[in-house]
Amino acid sequence: MNSSSDPTPAVVLMSGRGSNLDAIVRAAIPGLDIRAVISNRPDAGGLALARDHGLHAEVVDASGFATREAFDAALDRAVDAFSPRLVVLAGFMRILAADFVRKHAGRMLNIHPSLLPSFTGLATHRRAIEAGVRLHGATVHFVTPELDAGPIVIQAAVPVLPDDDESTLAARVLAQEHRIYPQAVRWFVAGRLSLQDGRVCLNGATAPEGGFICPQPE
Repeated sequence: MNSSSDPTPAVVLMSGRGSNLDAIVRAAIPGLDIRAVISNRPDAGGLALARDHGLHAEVVDASGFATREAFDAALDRAVDAFSPRLVVLAGFMRILAADFVRKHAGRMLNIHPSLLPSFTGLATHRRAIEAGVRLHGATVHFVTPELDAGPIVIQAAVPVLPDDDESTLAARVLAQEHRIYPQAVRWFVAGRLSLQDGRVCLNGATAPEGGFICPQPE
């Protein structure tokens, strides 16, 4: 979706501890230029983590705005200031405005802790256990205005064990998140991702487990 010859300026949006941000930074992805980490919460642990990595970190505090529209406008201005070609949602716990999503269509990634389209929304690990599924996992997808419904880039599955509770299952899924999110970002930065008929294609002769290779035109 972008040229691989130039650095890819990126902004990371996050609300919590920043473990997926940490995984992406530690992956040292060639060509990725994280220009800013922005949180909607001033107490987010990921802000200190970002600064420890030498990244610019700032807050657009959702609690400081009288309306959702005012917050959305402020977030839009904050992101625009860094002219990103990629927006990475790394545990950003706000539903983004549809206009913002459309503005960054095809260049905004999110990771969700389930095998989409199953278990959209919150409490995915508890719901997976209650449903009695044997496999659970994580999904990286492009963001669309419909929640957790964008084209899937890569997925990873883990077993749901008989003695699992939410915390043990969450830990197993998180380990896979830290593996597949840097991979998805790496593919994007390398210009290997494209959309065909609403599905994500991984361009190139081979793909690691979890990626989908679209048929090449004759």
